[in-house]
Order: sequence, then C-alpha cells, then structure tokens
Amino acid sequence: MKEQAKKASRRERRRRRSKRHAFGTESRPRLVVYRSLSHIYGQLVDDASGTTVVAASSTESELSDSIKQTTKIELSTAVGKALAERAKKSKISKVVFDRNGFLYHGRVKAFAEGAREGGLEF
Repeated sequence: MKEQAKKASRRERRRRRSKRHAFGTESRPRLVVYRSLSHIYGQLVDDASGTTVVAASSTESELSDSIKQTTKIELSTAVGKALAERAKKSKISKVVFDRNGFLYHGRVKAFAEGAREGGLEF
C-alpha cells in the first residue's frame, strides 16, 4: 500500500503543478484528460464560468459501439478525435492541454494526438 500512496501523491503533486499554468477561457478552453484503468475521459472546460463546453469518453455507447478497437491506445485516439469533432461544432479550435497529473505517454499521448488529428491546436 505504501507504493500506491506514493504514486498517488506524486500524481497529485504533478496535477497541482500543471494546474497553476493551465487556465481555460471561453475562446480557449482547457482540455482535461482523465485516464482510469479501463476508460479515458476528455472534456473542454471554461474556467472563467466554471462550465464544461464539450465532453467525450470511451464509456459512451455511440462511440464504443461504432469503434470496435482492439487496444486501449486506439480507443484513446478515437475519443480524442470525437472530442475534436464536437469542439469544431462548437466553433472551438484552440485549447490549453491539461494532462491532469498523468504522464504524457501511452493513452494520454494517444488521446492528445487524436485531438490534434481532429483539428484542435495546443
């Protein structure tokens, strides 16, 4: 249990450190990513008003049914692209990326690359 507590503490420290610099506005919202053991979630947040503008996750039935991916990394890329498409419909093209304390590697990196492929700039 000690190792798990250390790992959680390190992630929390990274999250606080990166949150100091990432602030979303209406014209340039913050792209927050959360990675659980089996799913990935992303949302665009306007910190000035405290609202979520657009969201996408791997738990959505329309997304998971239409995309029968074999790996979590491919699913993360697809979720990033779906979020970017929804952002385009809301006329959002520029965002501030917030990795939420997770290392920029693996599924988080795939999510970010999918969002970039979908047309978001960050």
